[in-house]
Amino acid sequence: MNWLERDAASVWHGFTQMDCYGENSPVIVERAEGRELIDVEGRRYLDAISSLWVTTLGHRVPELDQAVREQLDRVAHSTMLGNGNRIVIEFAEALARLVPVDRAHTLFASDGAAAVEQALKIAFQYWTNKGEQGRTTYLAFGDGYHGDTIGSLSLGGGGFGTQIFDPLRFPVLRAPAFSEPGAVLTAAQMVREHHRKLAAVVVEPLVQGAAGMSIAPAADFAELGKACHETGVLLICDEVATGFGRTGTLFASEQCGLRPDLMCLGKGITGGYLPMSATVASQRVFAAFLGPDLSEKTLYHGHSYGGNALAAAVALKHLQLITTLPVLENVRERSAQLRTELETRIRPFKRVKQIRLQGLMGAVELDTSDDPKFARRTCTAMIKRGVLSRSMGPVVTIVPPLTITATEIERIVTTLAAALEETA
Repeated sequence: MNWLERDAASVWHGFTQMDCYGENSPVIVERAEGRELIDVEGRRYLDAISSLWVTTLGHRVPELDQAVREQLDRVAHSTMLGNGNRIVIEFAEALARLVPVDRAHTLFASDGAAAVEQALKIAFQYWTNKGEQGRTTYLAFGDGYHGDTIGSLSLGGGGFGTQIFDPLRFPVLRAPAFSEPGAVLTAAQMVREHHRKLAAVVVEPLVQGAAGMSIAPAADFAELGKACHETGVLLICDEVATGFGRTGTLFASEQCGLRPDLMCLGKGITGGYLPMSATVASQRVFAAFLGPDLSEKTLYHGHSYGGNALAAAVALKHLQLITTLPVLENVRERSAQLRTELETRIRPFKRVKQIRLQGLMGAVELDTSDDPKFARRTCTAMIKRGVLSRSMGPVVTIVPPLTITATEIERIVTTLAAALEETA
């Protein structure tokens, strides 16, 4: 059997129909260099989706490689349940200095959905610890996506076949999707109206990623933050997708003027090297869990690999690089270039309905009314030309590494144009 056959015979890929897995030109990766993946046959692909939005500085970054090697010489992992680890402490301290969270305390996990689950449990128990039993409801947005575990799935607006799990999902108070005018302002009104039963508001600041990069006006979020502050409702900012420079600032909350009570981080936290996520809590939230040993105020939650030392070492080095190198400047420059290129060269295609872009979170929405697989076929045509892309329903996503060059932006757009010429 070849590698594709071996893959299909033994691996179950997420969000993938395995019965026709091979039809969509899957890439079997062997190694990587810079912003390119290299398959088992030696073919190169520009990673225009940052390996699902996680690879921020590219692959095989020497400083990140070295950080992992050095930590291996110390310890690969030790439990954070009741014990500490030097490198994890150092990373938590560095993160606390940068997140827009008051006197931050960080609970680590392994993926974004887990970070959201932690935030949900923390918000619920916060009110229980405060003696308020009725605040058990969450406000979430239409078209939102917060992960695929049952709790995070309940917050989401559906789609991606998740409706099959509707009997397992708990109900939430649903604000409009970002695609609807005034969605965030409406959510602020809902907070004021329903605050007595709300534990928290959960929002993706600025951009709903899995909704096809749906963007809400940054200025509107101030009203949502004000409503939460005035009513005491906890604000949870899900920055799993938007964090670590993806939108042009280190965190999207900065552009929105938000200081969340809880912030969920993942994806780019280690530069795409190792699984890690984090739920960052403010002092207000953290203090509600302090009490006698073995008391009911304790947060009885934690994961075996939460706060993994190898992941913390590379995350710390990644944070140092992204804040000292001109990464954010490059995001803003390349974003402006990408916008111009898309509007000039891609917008004229008849199939193109809308182009959305914030930082290096880009989406080209196509008309798939007569061909549900049109966007997927377009991505397949791009892959055959050496640019790795991925569709979400009718949307072709463009989410390249934050270190992408001007030449590589040109390559992405040229490849997309050629793919549309072929598939249209």
